[in-house]
Amino acid sequence: MALPKYNELYKPLLDVIQDGQIYCMKETATKVAENLNLSVEELAEQLPSQRQTIFINRLNWAKTYLKKAGLIESPSRGNYLITSEGKALLNSGVPITNEYLKTHYPSFARFVSGSLAETEHDASAVVNSNHEDERTPEEQLDSIHKTLNENLADELLDIIMQRSPSFFEQLVVDLMKAMDYGDGFRTKYSGDDGIDGVINEDKLGFNLIYTQAKRWNPDVTIGKPEIQKFFGAMMGPPRIDKGLFITTAKFSKGAREYAEAQHIILVDGKQLTALMIEYGLGVSVQKVYKIKRVDTDYFEDDILT
Repeated sequence: MALPKYNELYKPLLDVIQDGQIYCMKETATKVAENLNLSVEELAEQLPSQRQTIFINRLNWAKTYLKKAGLIESPSRGNYLITSEGKALLNSGVPITNEYLKTHYPSFARFVSGSLAETEHDASAVVNSNHEDERTPEEQLDSIHKTLNENLADELLDIIMQRSPSFFEQLVVDLMKAMDYGDGFRTKYSGDDGIDGVINEDKLGFNLIYTQAKRWNPDVTIGKPEIQKFFGAMMGPPRIDKGLFITTAKFSKGAREYAEAQHIILVDGKQLTALMIEYGLGVSVQKVYKIKRVDTDYFEDDILT
């Protein structure tokens, strides 16, 4: 049989983890492959990049989309279990398709909007497999790139939430350094007066930036009082005029308005992961695709005889 597409793996994946136990991805992949009677040859088929098998790639994307729909959750890195919503859908007998998920699960619909929801998401998937996508290949590549980065951002946030608060404080210092703001250090656990890190914009330390790092649940909204506390800490002594408040959570409108008035920069979880990806912190390049075009200058003058 042909390898199932990623969206054809939704039900097989849920079938394996339907008992509510926590499964690692390797164990899940083995059981899904056994249930589908996939051959050794089929399981060995590689993506063009040769970095992963097609089956594992598609199963990982099936996992991602099911997680976006709230049908599975990840209590820790690489481990998954079915949610009550996932059990209910599996037991309903309704065919689990992308169209159904888009209609009934807003979080899934938001994730796939603007992306190639029907594309297999491997390196060879440039044009939509059902030929209904009317975007140019360049537009589709941009869309795929956006989807991959959104998934990477989610993975980064998951991993950060599984690390200690002190790790997150150091991450903020490392990010500032990666962005060329200068060297810095994390403050001590006690007696730091609400300051988690200090960035030296110049080598002699004339210009300092105080940082506050809050590794809070991404669903939490940080209000104005927390920003006021941070501003109070910036008053010193010594008084520091520049402050950066970074969190894995979100900020309220009041918090943003107060921070803007006090010249404090706020970075929420979404912007944090975007900056990590942009500046290469905690991520590595898997593969580079070069898109070339005709060099018209070369052909402009016919100098060959």
